[in-house]
Amino acid sequence: MLFNNAWMLRMNGQDAADIDLMTEISTLYYVQGETQEAIANRLGHSRVRVGRLLKRAQAEGIVDVRVRLHPAVSVEIEQELKRRFGLKRALIALDNSDPDIQRSGVASLVADHLSRSLTDGQIVAVGMGRNVAAVADNVFQAESLKVSFVCAIGGSLRAGEHMNPDHICRRLASRFGGDSETLYAPALVQNGEVRDALYENSTVRQTLDRARRADTALIGVGDVSEDSNMVRMGWFSAQEIAEARLSGTVGDMMGYDFIDIHGQPSATQMQGRVVGLNIQDLTRIPDVIAIASENTKAVGILGALRTGVIDTLATSVTNAHTILRLDEATQGGGALNTY
Repeated sequence: MLFNNAWMLRMNGQDAADIDLMTEISTLYYVQGETQEAIANRLGHSRVRVGRLLKRAQAEGIVDVRVRLHPAVSVEIEQELKRRFGLKRALIALDNSDPDIQRSGVASLVADHLSRSLTDGQIVAVGMGRNVAAVADNVFQAESLKVSFVCAIGGSLRAGEHMNPDHICRRLASRFGGDSETLYAPALVQNGEVRDALYENSTVRQTLDRARRADTALIGVGDVSEDSNMVRMGWFSAQEIAEARLSGTVGDMMGYDFIDIHGQPSATQMQGRVVGLNIQDLTRIPDVIAIASENTKAVGILGALRTGVIDTLATSVTNAHTILRLDEATQGGGALNTY
């Protein structure tokens, strides 16, 4: 149970007395374990009003209720994932039928991990997408560190402000403390020649070189489907995605390096068009955190794990179990029919 800073709500023009009352009631109920009836009698309010203020405290961010896996359950799953794929850690969130709640649950585990591990002077390379963006939204307790958040991929107007890496970097810097650095380049270009030319630009090169020196990287893992973000953003057509799947592509990682089920680069014409870090760059970063909450991404996550570059996996219980089953089913070089 976490309590937000009341001053943040005061800044929004809300009544200070109500904020103080909600904070007091929440502390009595969630921390000290008093009943709503006892709180009502102590403070001279009706039990109904106390209940309403507790609900309002959750809605307005004073109280953050988080449900975790029981350690006996989570440790077993985490240890098996670590053993199979050489991970340093696995962060497993409870399943939820609401995709936004599921995403927040996974992202909150990553935010907590960063709160414990980040120190002054470190660099965090930041990718793009909904799962990476959700991390910034789930940093509950603001920090005052001196950390640099650097874009590890270019930007895209079609991605929307919220999912663009520069916007994510700024939000992370405001929550953890420190500064952010934008990669002044488009995420997607027409072909590899244009991308290579951009890599020669001194401004682009300087930012990417700094991202390559990162202590931590936050990356998403994409699936290859006609409903993927890449199609919705217009980066690739549904036909290109379908052709990629036929060639064995199961997902993508930072820099949209497309991979097959065995973690090898896939033979697709979509390769080599994104300006950002690639798999080789990630191998030099000590803590590469791959975040994927959607249950449609289990095959892509398995391929990403088999690249050997991921240090921390953050995903759902269902994905964790599915990944382990898929790993057993595809051992020995066997392919998987996903159609």
